[in-house]
Amino acid sequence: MKICNAAKIFLFIFLIVICAFLLFLNFFEKYKDTRTVIKFSGWGSQSETALLKPLIKEFERQNPDIKIEFLHIPQNYFQKIHLLFASNLAPDVIFINNHYLQKYVKAGLLEDLTPYVNTKEYFPAAIKGVTFENKIYAVPRDVSNLVIYYNKNLFDKYKITYPKNNWTLKDYTDIAKQFSSKGIWGTSFETDMLYWLPFLMSNGAGILSDDGKNILLNRKEALDSLDFYASLANKYNIAPKKSDSASVTMAQMFLQQKLAMHLSGRWLVPKYRAEADFCWDIAPFPSGTKGSVVNIDTSGYALSKSSQHKKESLRFIEFIASNKSLTALTQSGLIIPARIDTAYSEVFLDKTKPPASAKVFLETITTGKVTPVNENYQKINDILNKGLEPLFSGKEKARNLINNGLLIDLSRYAY
Repeated sequence: MKICNAAKIFLFIFLIVICAFLLFLNFFEKYKDTRTVIKFSGWGSQSETALLKPLIKEFERQNPDIKIEFLHIPQNYFQKIHLLFASNLAPDVIFINNHYLQKYVKAGLLEDLTPYVNTKEYFPAAIKGVTFENKIYAVPRDVSNLVIYYNKNLFDKYKITYPKNNWTLKDYTDIAKQFSSKGIWGTSFETDMLYWLPFLMSNGAGILSDDGKNILLNRKEALDSLDFYASLANKYNIAPKKSDSASVTMAQMFLQQKLAMHLSGRWLVPKYRAEADFCWDIAPFPSGTKGSVVNIDTSGYALSKSSQHKKESLRFIEFIASNKSLTALTQSGLIIPARIDTAYSEVFLDKTKPPASAKVFLETITTGKVTPVNENYQKINDILNKGLEPLFSGKEKARNLINNGLLIDLSRYAY
């Protein structure tokens, strides 16, 4: 009798477990996430990521059949993207810039997005930056260029005239000298090519020809411009060398009011708005022999050719690149929108927030030049960062470095 009862109890428990398991399966089947997952990669600071997350949630709300998996890669972004492609794990939507676009296009990794882009909505420079062989491979998000930030309080204190829209490189140097005579660095000095390219371009020079096939650094205009830039720190002593600034960045020196003028981009606006305890504004880069010409770069959203969810990915790209989404990103002050309607909106040209001359960012797009690149542009950048160290430290002239070895190294990456 006891054995019989035990068997009944065991059977009863077994049936309960089976029923519970079936109920769980039914619940799981009913509530499991069946949305299409789109992987979207991007770089940027935590503050930039914080701006993107609400937009992603809004897209998911409007598109309940899609889930966005955001891959935030703040450092070594393109090296990691390269590894993901090599491992067949590439994101569906890739935030990319013009420096790397050709490399991925030539490898056959990106979709042609020409049919999905209304070019009339964007600055021509933005479209040119994401175009290769007459095909558009990314929907532009923002444009990057360089302007001169200046401390209005310091200019007022020493009765120095503010930079004017038609000022020249000589005016720029003369103003910087006036500040250095007061014990204040006149202008910034950074050795990355991003910051010295405007000095070349404004004198009709550059690193690469427009088609990316020839190195131009051995031409007189380029060599003279490189020497001039190096002279700001080494001859005129109006800009801080590495030994003068140590580990302090140019932005920090500007905020500490040790620097009267700072050549940099729009990305510093949020920082200066939040931390500067003085009045500041921006001016265009000073004119050289060919006018005020700075390097123009573009970032945007590309679609991986290997994506298994292209239709859904295109829906996300259309949303994230829209005027509404760009307006949300623009409110932070972080970017120059690539869309003309967003750029000329009250949000970007907000008169209640510095810089008062925000329109200079937009005018600079028109007078600037899209950076000539090729698929080896990053290698060229790496060679120059190391190879020009003796120039920027005052130990060598540009001619000696370029003609005695650097030109040969660089020529391997032109074609």
